[in-house]
Amino acid sequence: MTSQEMLSFKSILKQTGLDLINNRIALTRQMIVNAQEAANSEEKSSAGDKYETGRAMGHLEKDMHARQQEEHKQELDRLQKVNVERIYTTAQPGTFIRCKDQSFFIAAGLGKQLIAGETVFFLSPLSPLAKLLNGKKEGDTFLFNHAERSIRELF
Repeated sequence: MTSQEMLSFKSILKQTGLDLINNRIALTRQMIVNAQEAANSEEKSSAGDKYETGRAMGHLEKDMHARQQEEHKQELDRLQKVNVERIYTTAQPGTFIRCKDQSFFIAAGLGKQLIAGETVFFLSPLSPLAKLLNGKKEGDTFLFNHAERSIRELF
């Protein structure tokens, strides 16, 4: 893979991450609206506390989605700061790491994604595995899922 192809691939990875997080933000925004509408539409009933309980549950749900949305915004902010226009020689945010059976992209905690026919695990720089990989270079090994892995390629 040429240097330009490496940088292009990392740009695709970052854009995929940005799209995923923006979709999650939009989804949680809609869920907040839905929860607020549900809380507002609870009708007073003769059952007494049922009305207040329904409204309280709606507000709790809205608050939960608001917290999720804030987490997504923080993840988006971290990902936007990741530099993918540089080829790294040691693992750090913005690095793509290929091992025999797995590939990792240290940028945002988005889990397993299929990118250009390749399965890539998106790792938050704050995750334990990203911290374990931090500073490693091609040829280095690390223990993951009770198996020793070797870094074949890193950029």
